[in-house]
Amino acid sequence: MRKFIFSSAMLGVVAGGWNILQATRRGPRDWRLVLMWIGWALSAAVAIGTIVKDADERQIDS
Repeated sequence: MRKFIFSSAMLGVVAGGWNILQATRRGPRDWRLVLMWIGWALSAAVAIGTIVKDADERQIDS
């Protein structure tokens, strides 16, 4: 669990999610907002995949 919390990739995803959440609350709701959420979801998936892959590589090297 620590690997997810302290990862710089996950911190970036959380910060980006916070910004998109604020844009959702205050901004206009149009097609660009949907694209922002899709982009954020893809970024989150890549960050999680990278963390899992790095953890697996460290476990194999040990």
